Amino acid sequence: MKILVLNCGSSSVKFQLFETETETALLRGLVEKIGSSSGILSFRAVGKHDFREIREVVDHEEAVGLVLSILAHPEQGVVASLSEIGAVGHRVVHGGQSFSESVMITDKVLKEIEHCCQFAPLHNPHNLKGIEGIKKKLPSMFQVAVFDTAFHQHMPAKAYLYGLPYALYEKHGIRKYGFHGTSHRYVAQRAADILGKPLKDVRFITCHLGNGASISAVKNGVSVDTSMGFTPLEGLVMGTRCGDIDPAVIPYLMEIESLNSKQIDALMNKFSGMLGLTETSNDMREIEQEASAGSERHKLALDIYAYRIKKYIGAYAAAMGGLDAVIFTGGIGENSRTVRRLILENMEFMGIVFDPKKNEDNAESISTGSVKALIVPTNEELAIARDTAALYESMRSQEKPGVEERQSLKANEKRELVLLWARNPKMNLYELTTLYNQNTGKSLSADVIGKEIKSLGLETLAEAK
Repeated sequence: MKILVLNCGSSSVKFQLFETETETALLRGLVEKIGSSSGILSFRAVGKHDFREIREVVDHEEAVGLVLSILAHPEQGVVASLSEIGAVGHRVVHGGQSFSESVMITDKVLKEIEHCCQFAPLHNPHNLKGIEGIKKKLPSMFQVAVFDTAFHQHMPAKAYLYGLPYALYEKHGIRKYGFHGTSHRYVAQRAADILGKPLKDVRFITCHLGNGASISAVKNGVSVDTSMGFTPLEGLVMGTRCGDIDPAVIPYLMEIESLNSKQIDALMNKFSGMLGLTETSNDMREIEQEASAGSERHKLALDIYAYRIKKYIGAYAAAMGGLDAVIFTGGIGENSRTVRRLILENMEFMGIVFDPKKNEDNAESISTGSVKALIVPTNEELAIARDTAALYESMRSQEKPGVEERQSLKANEKRELVLLWARNPKMNLYELTTLYNQNTGKSLSADVIGKEIKSLGLETLAEAK
């Protein structure tokens, strides 16, 4: 089965096409600078030359159409027809309290994602554009939403509630949500596989360290705490985000610097963190180079960065009552020997015996002792593809055994199908199939309903709308 994975940002669309049987990425690419005449399309297909083109890309719908045309391109593509694609999985940043796992996209799900735009105004609206783009181009396509926040929805209330009036939580949903959940979930499972232990029997601290960074406490396969909060601003010192600070600093700075709410938000999100501390860069490679060349400011920034992470590791180990492994992932976690060294040195009291040579070699395991330290590359796109394939197969397996699988419907059954479709012509094939079976008590497959849609001309009408 082939799964297309889309990650839509404000001016970009990242995409990968997976063959799920082998978990191989057949093609991966990026559409950049959407909304300009100098958009950039770049991709790499297995066994073919890299492709890069500068062209106008008006909006996300056009970008999605461009992606689909690439996949089935006679020379550059990897499928003979788009019908080979079984489903599309989407990264959605915020699922609020509504979603604790990945879900098939329905009209109800879309409304919930729209509701969560208030929590992630820079992300969810663009995630929705990708979903709508597929609906317009491939109206019968099975689509799945995989939420960054979902993995953390099992945290206990003592971990996710703030010390604010409880009424604010009830009225406005003010609480810790956490992010990078797909990555934390993926590397936790991989680490369990590496150690040869069931995920339900281990306690991990997963460190997703990139320009944005977060740490999670994963106990018995469940996220019980995480460093990011109501927004991705809370927690660690990051590339341009300040992380944890005294909240009273905010009104104080607003007053003495004459800043409004948007300006203080920009200060904390875009001009703080490693960029603010060094006053030169948020690129960890450049910071490490400056520190190696003798810059005391850059050395201090690295110490602050690692110290914050070390504090979280200690706190989360205490919260879980012990620890089996610390896992490093993300661009910095997977590649920065300096950062890992600063974090793991002098942790013998916790059972972590840092191995400098293995760290320099970027080995999978970089420690000895009772508590392991592992480098586990993340693969959020593969995790999204897996969830999408699992939901697709689950939907197909819901057909009741022993029911005759017919090639066509009777006249009265066709009338029922048309009436259901007329209530909401924008439903995709799988939503319509589910609704039809619920209303009629039957258990027909999406293939049968799909054939009837085509014979009745409903698919053409849906596309025209």
